[in-house]
Amino acid sequence: MVTSTTPQAVHDLGAPAARRRTRRLLTAAALAGPFFYVSSAAQALTREGFDIRIHPLSQLATGGLGWLQQVSFVLAGLGAIAFAVAHRCIVSTGAGSRIARILLSVFGAGFLIAGCFPMDAQNGFPIGAPAGVVEMSWHSIVHTAAAAVSFIALAGACIALLVRSIRRRRVWASIGNGLVAVVLLLPMSPTESSIQIAVTGLIAFSWVTVSALRLRSGV
Repeated sequence: MVTSTTPQAVHDLGAPAARRRTRRLLTAAALAGPFFYVSSAAQALTREGFDIRIHPLSQLATGGLGWLQQVSFVLAGLGAIAFAVAHRCIVSTGAGSRIARILLSVFGAGFLIAGCFPMDAQNGFPIGAPAGVVEMSWHSIVHTAAAAVSFIALAGACIALLVRSIRRRRVWASIGNGLVAVVLLLPMSPTESSIQIAVTGLIAFSWVTVSALRLRSGV
């Protein structure tokens, strides 16, 4: 999985302090996805009643230990925002540079907001929750909307970077950005949505990690 940015496209990073700051931002961005998914996996395996076939990872933010998943969401969102800031410093000119960093910022902000507003306890999780689907509360609506906007924004960023990579005739970058955009825009399965959301998020943050590490190698 590759991006359409090139390490040599560095802008205003001549000062050692600026370069160190950008490298720290990219390190935070690269760690955001692994942290979120390690945290989510640990909770999913240890919290009684959780079933990924039924419950989305977002539902781990409910119950007495729900704050752990909320923190995971917020930190992952901050990591994505860090990537957007670093991206602005490095990829400052050319096709897609401005819209990409705006959409990357929306991606991170959406994830952060989704963490601040948890979804509802339902489908028997956490233990004691109603057995079926409940009417969505206002905070569950905010969570769902923020998560949807987040993924759509990242798809838009990938499309912008796809155009950039096509113009620069970078084949593998074009393929990587294009495939990630397609995955993010796939309609939700009516029966396997919780698994699809988890896989989509994994692909999204894998893209962020690979992109951040690639940019960091040139700073």
